[in-house]
Amino acid sequence: MPVDPVREYAARLEARRAAGARLDRADARLSHARLATFGAGVVTVIAVWLAGASFLWLGVPATIFLWLIRRHDTVIREQLAARRGAAFYERGLERLADRWSGTGGGDRFREDLHTYANDLDLFGPGSLFELLSLARTRTGEAVLARWLTSQADAGEVRSRQDAVAELRDALDLRERMALAGADLRAAVQSDRLIEWAREPLPPARRLHVTTWILTCACAAGILWMSATSEWRPLAVLLLVQGIVFHRQRQLLETIVTGAGRGGEADFVGDSLVHRTADLGVVADVLRHLEAAAFRGARLVALRERLAFDGNVPASRIIRRLQRLSEIRGSTSNLAVFPLGLFLLGELELSLALGTLVQLVAPHVVLGVDRWRRRHGPAVPGWLEAIGEFEALSSLSGYHFEHPDDVFPELLTSERGGHGQLDGRQLGHPLLPADTMVRNDVRLAGDTQLLVLSGSNMSGKSTLLRTVGINAVLALAGAPVRASSLRLTPVVIGATLRIQDSLQEGRSRFYAEITRIRELSDMADGAVPLLFLLDELFHGTNSHDRLVGASGVLRSFVERGAIGLITTHDLALTAVADELAPRAVNVHFEDWFDGGDIRFDYRVKPGPVTRSNALALMRAVGLKVEAPSGR
Repeated sequence: MPVDPVREYAARLEARRAAGARLDRADARLSHARLATFGAGVVTVIAVWLAGASFLWLGVPATIFLWLIRRHDTVIREQLAARRGAAFYERGLERLADRWSGTGGGDRFREDLHTYANDLDLFGPGSLFELLSLARTRTGEAVLARWLTSQADAGEVRSRQDAVAELRDALDLRERMALAGADLRAAVQSDRLIEWAREPLPPARRLHVTTWILTCACAAGILWMSATSEWRPLAVLLLVQGIVFHRQRQLLETIVTGAGRGGEADFVGDSLVHRTADLGVVADVLRHLEAAAFRGARLVALRERLAFDGNVPASRIIRRLQRLSEIRGSTSNLAVFPLGLFLLGELELSLALGTLVQLVAPHVVLGVDRWRRRHGPAVPGWLEAIGEFEALSSLSGYHFEHPDDVFPELLTSERGGHGQLDGRQLGHPLLPADTMVRNDVRLAGDTQLLVLSGSNMSGKSTLLRTVGINAVLALAGAPVRASSLRLTPVVIGATLRIQDSLQEGRSRFYAEITRIRELSDMADGAVPLLFLLDELFHGTNSHDRLVGASGVLRSFVERGAIGLITTHDLALTAVADELAPRAVNVHFEDWFDGGDIRFDYRVKPGPVTRSNALALMRAVGLKVEAPSGR
């Protein structure tokens, strides 16, 4: 029996809030304990100094203080996780209550010239992307956007469906991915990270040889100094080492920061820290996926992409690069220590330590060079795998939250036949459940075209969007808002939001015929076209409109396309008679109740028989009485 998503989210939200409250109290206690321990340490220092006792007594408060710092850091991380977990389930409850619109809708993916994205409200506030997306990485958002704006073949769709069904109840994994992904979205510049990882590296063989020669020479110099107390050869080697690595600085910068970015950070300083910090967050996300137990072929293959040479987890490989960064950080902290020893008169020890510290930085760069050459090309694939999983996770989250929605059945187009779409009780997923009206739409058998007539505001455009957005969901691999849907793979084209362009000097009519020409080219393809044409050619006169519409629609259906058109013009309903039985008239009704117009938004057979335009004009106070004698 399916889990009630509202009850499950509410229970988990309460648990995360309770955990957050408990951790807030622990945070306060540890803060007070740290302050008290610090105070105890100060008192101990004074007491030891006054009594002349051993300073080893300071070890007790120091040990306690260090333990409290580590424990406090753990509590703070758990606090943040509890808050993010609560926010995750709060957003889920808002979606279930139809209060999700306006939280962010992938505006960067809007494309005015796309054949249906704007027409079907795929991106922007209140969009399908906003409803679906649980992605916390830019790559995940891009994969989901790509699935919504390009149609897959039947095999790919079924593969996604299987993965979405398997992930439906993986709520713990979705939560962990969302929490880890929050850091990834905030911290990682994916494009720059991919560019850095896959960028060809300059030849560095001479640098490797030079570094190891200097290392061996300096080791010999240190041994010579320890045996003879003669420091001058080591001092010369230290000078030579500095000159050599200064001359190689550009190469060192390129290895760590990438071509064209040399000088933007210290050559093994901030740039390496930034890259490894980015990859460290990626490793946290990868670790959750590597630990998950999957059964389906697609998810198992996806996890296998997160390994190197088939068996080394990507997260472990990334940790190797992080260790190089940590070594660099440690040597940076020690960099001033030799100078301190020199000022204290420890010349030999200062030279030895300074030589070792100066050698570490190039060896870190050599380690980065080896890591990038071997593992860098795999980084884009790891990020793409994370993105694909996030897209599947988004669809599975929608599946969990809408248990009544069903997976469509993908049909195979017969050779030379037309596309098919047979939907029962189709509803619009972006409309609130309490206002959404469902309708059957059948473009199958002999029927390829529905000519939908009706009054203003009767629901014609909404039905076109309902058909289109469910086709988008179906071909992305998601469940659809219907009791059943059977369809062949199709390419989609629509004219619901065609606009004029003052900058480009295009009228609305010119923009419309340009789009329809594009759809005509699509109809020549191997995959049938699903066309959704709103008020076809209404920017021209009735005669040209009728002739143009008749020619275009006949051309579409003869090439196997299926679709719907809407019209106010009752004369255009004659097109269905011309193209019968491949075209059928349907309509929406309206009526006046007192002074108010009413709609039931139910599709009925046949053309509409009357218009409400004059009645609406009169209802708002316009004087539209016919002249006397007419």
